[in-house]
Formats: sequence, C-alpha cells, structure tokens
Amino acid sequence: MLTKLELKPGINRDVTNYANEGGWYEANKVRFFSGYPQKIGGWTKATVDVFVGCCRSLFIWVPEGANNYMALGTNEKIYVEAASALYDITPIRQTFVSTDTDNCFQTDGSTTTVRVNITAHGAVNGDYVTFSGATAVGGVPADELNTEHKISSIISANAFTITVTTASTSVVAAGGGTAITAAFQLNIGYETNTQGFGWGTDTWGAGGWGYASTSGIYFPLMLYHFEKYYSDLLFNQRFGDIFIWEYTSALNTRGVYLRNQSGATDVPEEVTQILMAQENGHLLAFGCTPYGGGDKDPLLIRWSNQSDITNWTINDLTTAGYLRVSNGSAIIKAAQTYQEILVWTESSISSLQFTGTIDVFSITELSPSISLLAPNTVAVVKNSAYWMGHDKFYIYNGRVETLACTLLRHVFDDLNFDQSDQFFAGINENYYEIWWFYCSSGSEVIDKYVIYNYEDGSWSYGDCTEGLDRSAWIDSPLRQYPQAASCHTKYIYNQEMGTDADGVAFTATITSSDMSIDNGDKYMLIRKLIPDIDFKGSISGSNPIVYFTLEPRNFPGANYQAQNAEGQDFEVPVQRSAVSPIERYTEQVFVRARARQIGITVSSYDKTGVMWRLGIPRIEGREDGRKA
Repeated sequence: MLTKLELKPGINRDVTNYANEGGWYEANKVRFFSGYPQKIGGWTKATVDVFVGCCRSLFIWVPEGANNYMALGTNEKIYVEAASALYDITPIRQTFVSTDTDNCFQTDGSTTTVRVNITAHGAVNGDYVTFSGATAVGGVPADELNTEHKISSIISANAFTITVTTASTSVVAAGGGTAITAAFQLNIGYETNTQGFGWGTDTWGAGGWGYASTSGIYFPLMLYHFEKYYSDLLFNQRFGDIFIWEYTSALNTRGVYLRNQSGATDVPEEVTQILMAQENGHLLAFGCTPYGGGDKDPLLIRWSNQSDITNWTINDLTTAGYLRVSNGSAIIKAAQTYQEILVWTESSISSLQFTGTIDVFSITELSPSISLLAPNTVAVVKNSAYWMGHDKFYIYNGRVETLACTLLRHVFDDLNFDQSDQFFAGINENYYEIWWFYCSSGSEVIDKYVIYNYEDGSWSYGDCTEGLDRSAWIDSPLRQYPQAASCHTKYIYNQEMGTDADGVAFTATITSSDMSIDNGDKYMLIRKLIPDIDFKGSISGSNPIVYFTLEPRNFPGANYQAQNAEGQDFEVPVQRSAVSPIERYTEQVFVRARARQIGITVSSYDKTGVMWRLGIPRIEGREDGRKA
C-alpha cells in the first residue's frame, strides 16, 4: 500500500516528536515556501574590501543622479559602499595642531612602539588617529608616522602608543617637528554588551574605603542608525551625536557633526535614535537631550523645523517641537510604516502621527503591556510590524497581537539575554520571510536563527554554522539580493545568491515527526520509497544528490535504528540524471525497515551546485504484526 507523506508546513518544537505526527520536527537551513520545504539559497561576497569592527547596521539609499549606496555602521567605523568598494567616512572627533602636537613623538631606540604625548587627547584604546606633517623620528620614517593608526594602548589622559613597521634605532624623548596635525576619529564602541568591574563602578562609599564593585556596570554595544536626507546621509550613534555625510563625487569625504553645520541651532547632542519623516520633512530625535540643554531624557521625542534639519529652535517661526512618551523608562526603537511612526519602550508601543496643526505631531499609546527585546529585532513589512519580545513574538497590523509561534519554547528557553542587543531581524521579501538572528544561552555571539513566513504562518529554524554567521541584514528593492554582514569574515554578502556558502557546499536538512499505524500498536514493514523532489535552481551539470533517510524506532524514547536486519543503511540517495529543465531522477528506492513508528529525513551536504524542493514523497509498506 502506497502512503503519501503530505505533512503540515512549518516546524513544531513546542510539542513532543510523537505528538506532532503529520508534521516536521527538526530542520537546519531549510525554509517553507508555498507550504513545502526547500533548501535556503546560498551566498557570495558582495564587497571586495573588508570592514573593521563588527557591523550591526546597514542602510541603502539613492543619491540624486547616482547609483544606490549602502551605509555600514560598525563599532569602530562608518563606511559607504559603492560598486563593492568600501569608503571610510568616519567623522573626526577632534583635531590637534601645533602647539598641542609639537614634537609629540617619543621612541625607545629598539621597538616598533612609538609613544605619543598629546595633552587631554580624549582617546580610548583602539581609537583611530591620523597624523600629518611629521618628520622622521629616531629612525622611524616620516611616511610611517603620517598615516592612520589604531591606538595600541592608553598610557594616560595625556599619552598613548601606536605601532609602526620600522623599529626605532635611537632614543628620542620629543620629536617629529612643529607642523604636526593629529585628527582623532570618533571613539570606538563595544562589539558586544559588556559588564565592567572595578573601582568607582558602584555607589560612592557603598562598601567602605577601598571598595571595588563586584556587581559590575553595563556597557552597551555600539549601534548606528541611518536615514536619508535628499541625497545626503544622516546617522547617529546610539546615545550620541547626530552626523551628516554630504553626498559628493568624492566618496571618501568624512561625515561631520550636524550641530557644527552653518546656522545649526539647538541640535540635540545625545540621541538614542534618529528618524527622518520623509513625507513631511522633519528630522526626529528619540530619547534625547531636552530643548535648552540638560541631561538626556530617555522618553523625550524632539523634531526639527520642517525641511530644515539644522534648526531645532522652538518659536513662532518654526515647526520644531517636542513631546514625551508616557509609559516605560526609555525609548528603545522607532520605525516608520506607511501611515505612522511606531515608538517602542521596553514595555509599551505608541503611534506617533503628523497632524499638520500647531502641535505638528501627536502620540497615542497602542499597548502598555508588550515587551521589546532589542532595538534591531523589529521588522516592518506591508505596513505591519513584527518584533521579538522577552518571551514571545508580536505583530502590529492596526492592533497589537501575540504572534502564534510553534517554536516559542525552542527559541525563548535558549536565549542569552545579556547579549540581546546583538539580536536583529532581517526581511527576505522574495520568500515572505522574517529572520531573527540571536545568541543562544551558551553563546556570546549570534549562533542561531528562526524564520517566520508571514504569508502562510509557518516557522523554521537553524544554526549559523558553515558560514551563515551574520550580524546585520537588509533587503532593499534597490538591490537584487538581500545584503548581510559577517563580523567573523568582515565581508558583506549577497544572500539567496547561488546554491552554496561562498563556493562551499553546506548542509540543509529537515526531519519529520514520527508516523505510525493503528495508534502505534502494530509494526510497519516499509519496502519502497518513491521520492518527489524538484531540483530546479541547481547548477547545470552538477548532477545534484539529495539523501532520504528513514528513521525507524519502536518507542518514542528509543534511539533510531541505524541499519536494517541485513546490515543496510536506511539512507538512500536520490540523484538527478539530466540537466534542467528535464527533471529526471531516481524513480524509486527499495528499502527494508520494520518498526512501530518511522520518520523521514531529507538532506543535502556533500556536493556543490545543489538546490532542491520537496514535494509529496510516498512510501510503500504494510502491517507486520504486533510482536517485535
């Protein structure tokens, strides 16, 4: 008797394997599309240059009269990508010139370490500084000094070290001349959320004289937010300043402080996030310093004058203004939909809308009882917002609802909440998907993902092994493929391009829940498998192979059998024997498996050029008694 294996779409891990009969239970690097499982697409490098630091922010826009550009924000640098090349646009924090820099270099006569003496330099370890105008010092050539350096160590508030290529040959206490310029880039940030310990990190005197904190303080990782302003690029450091990069043909020009622009007034200097309301021309600052100065208000929303992002002065001649979110302790995220701007705190979501009246904007609370795990875990698709909370997923599509999820416990029982700021959402619009990447409970870096198909409501999951480690993702109609960053390789990748992991085969696998007959009271004898699989998308001439593995066992808690009584493996290959568009492959496979319950695994792993999609395979079997 032939039996169709037509299983429910999606992976369900919130019930037991046996209770999920008729569905799928395990997967890795497999998605559901139109209800059927298929291997995810491959990826190839999209950039020829590598970035430094860890990239957690991507943004794509089109300057007037130019091709599209992509902005990258890492914890160390800001880049603009054009035609696969990266251009460093990191703003300059401070520039020192004579007399502050006169003869600031000091050599020890034997090593490649050079000490730099500049009073109140303001740098932290790992910062970037560029020198110009220096002469050779102690045998170190001038061209090795007059370049960009990554600071090797901080000696004090007035001194630090850099490393050059040529070891010095003499001791020089002060050299380099009197025409030296030292341009310090923005202080770098943390790559991951970090706990700090030491003196002065706790309440003054809490433990008596000489007390060192043991509880630690929280240092959040560096995040950037990008927006378009006509052809220019706006960006801000989370909890920091707003910058503007003015589009010109010279892509290696640097961003500058918005508050230093000509005519700028009252620009907020500490901002959690910026957002450009493109339809009405206001630049908004969320969680920022108040008008007139003072400490940052984490619930404050301010906006600039209409079509004048440098003017934040509130008077009868401008539309600049402010309001506050009423619920929560801090704004975490703001996102634009077609009709409104959604604003999240850690416990609420509100709708900010342009009124066009004297008030300019109004705000309405949508729900006081939600959660948001991290700034980058929000995805907006088709005027609906999806996000990851502390213990569930949510959707807002006119009203706030919990998103039904068959992987709820699989995901939320295995999270490293200390590294939640790393978590992020990515849209894969061609497949109607939202991907959430996250750190599992035993990992300090992103190592897992979960996929939601917003067309059919199915879920899948997997790990970030075999080159799928990602730290940022963007899917823009301006580019053919989704773009994603890897903090491990330091490249940007084209996702869903090709069949392999940048030229290397990767494992894609899916396993069904166990099936039985007669409530599992009787044994099954499986004798034949008739596959139904589509190899479209495979590389011509690759003769792709997909492996079907029968997973027989007698009890839900028992191990799967590895071989049948004749010592034969239950894994069988199904291979295409002709190139596209003819889809001829193995017609049937004879097997012999006897058990009370049986599952099936479909996988590919050992050949490049393989793409597959499963249909409805059939198995031939019969009842085979009640005794083992």
